[in-house]
Amino acid sequence: MDYKMTIAGLERHLPLCKITDDLYIAGFIMFNDVEITEACARELLRRAPEFDVLITAESKGIPLCYEMSRQSGKPYIVARKGPKLYMQDIVTVHVNSITTSHVQTMCLGKKEREVMEGKRILLVDDVISTGESIAALEKLVDTVGGNIVGKFTVLAEGEAADREDITYLEYLPLFNSDGTPQ
Repeated sequence: MDYKMTIAGLERHLPLCKITDDLYIAGFIMFNDVEITEACARELLRRAPEFDVLITAESKGIPLCYEMSRQSGKPYIVARKGPKLYMQDIVTVHVNSITTSHVQTMCLGKKEREVMEGKRILLVDDVISTGESIAALEKLVDTVGGNIVGKFTVLAEGEAADREDITYLEYLPLFNSDGTPQ
């Protein structure tokens, strides 16, 4: 089963993926899809306020954040899933996302913090569902002294579409086991 939708003017078929016996989600994967990545970045940037730096989690949002950086000429930061040897003075937060089976850690090092401190920051993700990943990014940015000016995503899944604090391109429903939207 798949779900057909139009995103940034492009038609895509998203596979339905089982979360529980009664809940399925549509898998939106930007990896390897340059056309959708470029189009989504362009559309999100049209809606963006003035900003200095983009940030995303080490996740499927990386290609989008990179492309938004390339198109805007602004730097981007990736919050890492764990401390790396090259990172100094690490700041961490924990996140529990619907698409991951365990609690994850997101980290920033001193170098990334220096780029973000006192700057206007745009949070970027490919899909916002529970909002846990974007909340972790928000906590990281607040901790390092950045000023969040927007939370941007390609798709708002389920109840995330009701949030007034995010900007998204399309609504993505949750699905029943028979493939019908909830």
